Amino acid sequence: MKGLLAGLLAGLLLLAVLAYEGYQWLWGPNFYPEDIAYVYVDEETTFEEVCGQLEREAGVRRLAGFRRLAETLKYPERLRTGRYAIAKGASNLTVLNDLRRGHQVPTQVTFNNIRLKEELAERLDEQLMLTADELLALWADSLYCDSLGFTPTTILTLFIPNTYEFYWNVSAKRLMARMKREYEAFWTEGRLAKAKAIGLTPVEVAILASIVEEETAMADEYPLVAGLYLNRLRAGIPLQADPTVKYAVGDFSLRRVLYEHLEVDSPYNTYKYKGLPPGPLRIPTIRGIDGVLNHTKHRYMYMCAKEDFSGRHNFAVTLAEHNRNANRYRAELNRRKIR
Repeated sequence: MKGLLAGLLAGLLLLAVLAYEGYQWLWGPNFYPEDIAYVYVDEETTFEEVCGQLEREAGVRRLAGFRRLAETLKYPERLRTGRYAIAKGASNLTVLNDLRRGHQVPTQVTFNNIRLKEELAERLDEQLMLTADELLALWADSLYCDSLGFTPTTILTLFIPNTYEFYWNVSAKRLMARMKREYEAFWTEGRLAKAKAIGLTPVEVAILASIVEEETAMADEYPLVAGLYLNRLRAGIPLQADPTVKYAVGDFSLRRVLYEHLEVDSPYNTYKYKGLPPGPLRIPTIRGIDGVLNHTKHRYMYMCAKEDFSGRHNFAVTLAEHNRNANRYRAELNRRKIR
């Protein structure tokens, strides 16, 4: 009898040990990252690469146990793309359930201070699974751009700089569909009415805002500069905006626009061609767009950078007054030997 009882106790102890080990294997804490860790799985990621990320980023304690459970659940043959969060104290089963079921966490996507399509494509490529080449191909497709209400030349005006949440594996077309919804939400009835009042479409407002933002780094000057350019548009006078010349030349670093630059034959050269250029010089900010829509009403027709190099501008109504301002600025450029 004593032998039977001892055997029973030993069996129960073994079951308890196995139950504990099983619990630890499935639900016991096995990941100890310093902070929330993220595992990225794209279409070319292998199971071995996932395990490597778990070792490097997620502080996995018992990788062999994770591998065994993953193989039991057939995860290595069923990887799903995405960005997955792993919290401190997470279990094998918790992590694997997220990975197997595609339970991603969104990533915050931002883009600002963007001038060219290539820059935006690279910025999004850095933050999402999609590639810059995929985006550039879409933005070069006239039919696709037209389906959104834009052209390859104006497609950047679709983007409203802000912080957006996306799943990391969002496709290029889904991203664009979301941007179109954000664009339509931004252009409220109030903003559309203001654009109509100044005789511009939303795309044209964005193009003008891009010039304004390239012209001055001082956001409080946006409405003044916008008002000046609107005065010139209404008067049928070329904008003569130096940033458009820099864009036409392909050199935004130019510190001094010379007569030779003004002769560049480009639709973006507003010294040679009247009206707005065909596309934006950059993706304008919300403040820049609103600066155009809520421009200051005045009689200024000319502007010139202040000779103190503060980044601000002198504004003038007459050409004679403007020439005096320009002469002071040129004299300071010469004094500082800026060519």
